Amino acid sequence: MLLDTLEHTTGTDPQWAVIWLHGLGADGHDFAPIVPELVRKDWPALRFVFPHAPVRAVTINGGARMRAWYDISSFDFADLALRADRAGVAESVAQVEALIAREAARGIPPQRVLLVGFSQGGAVTLAAGLARSQPLAGLVALSTYLPMTAEQAQAALTPHAASQALFMAHGVFDPVVPAAAGEASAKTLRALGFDVQWRRYPMQHSVCAEEITQLGDWLSARFAAG
Repeated sequence: MLLDTLEHTTGTDPQWAVIWLHGLGADGHDFAPIVPELVRKDWPALRFVFPHAPVRAVTINGGARMRAWYDISSFDFADLALRADRAGVAESVAQVEALIAREAARGIPPQRVLLVGFSQGGAVTLAAGLARSQPLAGLVALSTYLPMTAEQAQAALTPHAASQALFMAHGVFDPVVPAAAGEASAKTLRALGFDVQWRRYPMQHSVCAEEITQLGDWLSARFAAG
């Protein structure tokens, strides 16, 4: 079953799609307001897709039910093999794949789809990117981490996945996902062959104007290459 989504198109007959995954406890409305701040006049027509994660119990929040891409069992980033619910991550990756397949059915092939995620949504973006046998136009992972060990990432990596461009950004004062966790993930992905553009900003667990500008520059390069 396809996830419920919000959609916003920037022009008629969009030829590119941006699928944007929200963070823990949020929903697809969270990043929809970023569209007018991000989009540039010289870009092709885009379809932005903002899915809502399923509602599930989250252990670190006392078992409260909320929108989440997977369960989180611990605040500890030292053991990534145990922190993130791997079955939940795999389920969310499959749901993202279904959204990518829907775009293909609507005339936008994977090579013109960009997958973006913030925090927990960014973790799913990275997991999905590792497993892509047909590369996407690019991956964007904001204020997030790779939800697996380096060994698990190596095992999940498909032959052509590392050809996907990757933009990662993090706040140096992030109290939710430490910047060190994001930087370690970027290092792991570089070791796997990804061309990672890594950015740090003086912010907490959020996005900032400079980040939006630099992400826009990176997206412009993807559109030009496509």
